[in-house]
Amino acid sequence: MKGIDTIKEWVGALTELALMLLALAIVLSLLVGANLPFFGAVTANIMAWVKDMGGNGLVGLITLGIVLWLFSNRKMA
Repeated sequence: MKGIDTIKEWVGALTELALMLLALAIVLSLLVGANLPFFGAVTANIMAWVKDMGGNGLVGLITLGIVLWLFSNRKMA
């Protein structure tokens, strides 16, 4: 069970790192503009994803709810 706990810790740490980099990319994109060398068009991609979710009606709303639930209820073991 120690191996599974180690894997869960790694996945949790990588997820937190990815979310921090996403937040940094959004802030930098708003401050500097969309032409960032390493982050690309992050805000444009997020807006396109939200538009796709909205265009799918109820299925998109359910999918968005599931994604938000996964991120909000995540606990570190």
